Amino acid sequence: MPAPILLVEDDDSIREMMVMLLDLEGFTVVPVTDGADALAYLRGGGAAKVILLDLMTPHMDGWAFRREQRDDPSIADIPVIVLSACDTDSDGLDAAASFRKPVDLGKVIGAVRRIGS
Repeated sequence: MPAPILLVEDDDSIREMMVMLLDLEGFTVVPVTDGADALAYLRGGGAAKVILLDLMTPHMDGWAFRREQRDDPSIADIPVIVLSACDTDSDGLDAAASFRKPVDLGKVIGAVRRIGS
């Protein structure tokens, strides 16, 4: 079984919709609400082929998550797709792709297929 997509999204309705749509496209999704939960999952042995990352989350935002992720060799190579309402073009996130909310889900799914293969 291929590694799942790790979805980091604090908005319940967006998270549930993304899980449902990605599931319909044949992906397995692990949903978490913030960067701290994402790190706990990954450092606890959880796998991910792609991380869909909202930047504006409680407890640990996306920027802090990316700093921690890049500093940890065991998870640094997992590609990240940023999904955020704020401008991500010059934030130095080193993301494989970024989409501004509201996102075009077809484009996000295409990026997941391209980046996660």
